[in-house]
Amino acid sequence: MSKGFADNTYKSLKAKKFTSSSEPQGRLIPWSPWPPANFQTRYPAFPFVLTVLILIVGQWYFSLLR
Repeated sequence: MSKGFADNTYKSLKAKKFTSSSEPQGRLIPWSPWPPANFQTRYPAFPFVLTVLILIVGQWYFSLLR
């Protein structure tokens, strides 16, 4: 006899995890906890945005040196 209102079928449905086969699993760098393998598909503009931010910060830094 189970306790509470939940039955066994509810637990088995909750335990199942659906994974999409189209997205890569694991890590881009195997020994690193970051980034996940689907990082490039989720954030395709990340390299461009990072480059722009580095250029803006560098320009701001060099303007302070003058």
